[in-house]
Amino acid sequence: MNNLENYKVPVPRKNRIKKQTGNVLKILYVLIVVILLYLPVFFIILESFNTSKSGYGFSSFTFDWYLKMFKDETLKKAIITTFSITILSTILSTILGTLFAIGINSLSKKSSRFLVMFNNIPILNADIVSAVFLFIIFQMIGSIFGNNQPFGYFTLLLAHMFFSIPYVVLSVLPKLKEIDVNLYDAATDLGCKPRQALYKVIVPAIAGGIFSGAILAFTMSIDDFTISYFVKGNEIQNLSTWINTIRTARQGKLQIACAFYSIFTVLLFIGLIVYNVIIIKKTNKKKERKNKDEEIIY
Repeated sequence: MNNLENYKVPVPRKNRIKKQTGNVLKILYVLIVVILLYLPVFFIILESFNTSKSGYGFSSFTFDWYLKMFKDETLKKAIITTFSITILSTILSTILGTLFAIGINSLSKKSSRFLVMFNNIPILNADIVSAVFLFIIFQMIGSIFGNNQPFGYFTLLLAHMFFSIPYVVLSVLPKLKEIDVNLYDAATDLGCKPRQALYKVIVPAIAGGIFSGAILAFTMSIDDFTISYFVKGNEIQNLSTWINTIRTARQGKLQIACAFYSIFTVLLFIGLIVYNVIIIKKTNKKKERKNKDEEIIY
């Protein structure tokens, strides 16, 4: 009887071959996807150590571009402009986008659908269409106030907010749909003022959507080229437009740009690892507390 219980039915050879082939194909597919995603990053890092200024072929290994990166004044200004615009536009678009999403969610279904459709227009539009539209709008406003060249830091900031806010709205709205519709009213009934109910009750409940919206806004802003090119004016450069100016006049500028992006990519990768480790630890702690509570109950 024991022998019969321990006996396992042999898997047919064809099924085993199919299973093994499927596993090999899955592994190959994952490897191809990873290679295609990270191959450009690898070449950028490799180019940052290349002594050749032309960018064609690898001559020899050097750290000079990393040292020269800190001496290039135009790159420094582009970095400061990029990160200041990105951080400010992310903060402002996250605040405004969250408020817009709360307002849209509080309306009737018909009105909210119309506004969501209106919100999606900047997302669905091609970048060149949005760029030309903003260029014309800023030019018209400038001419009204007697300024024929209104473009600069402020117009660049407004443009980045323009295309970032819709992403925040789309990230926050699903979270608002998940929470109880009576949560705000319950908070006010229990003594909270409208503002307190908003930032003490509603905002914590939709914090995940706000965070994902902020990440999207940051990502969209930091590498934007088309819209930035049209609305920045001649006085300032961000990183994307700065790189565009060195396409023809290389003179080592390409390798300096690669050095900066190599450092930025490594720091971003480390940040993502640290963030994921923190999230995993928090999740494990919650599971441990839940298990302890269940043990106490039973």
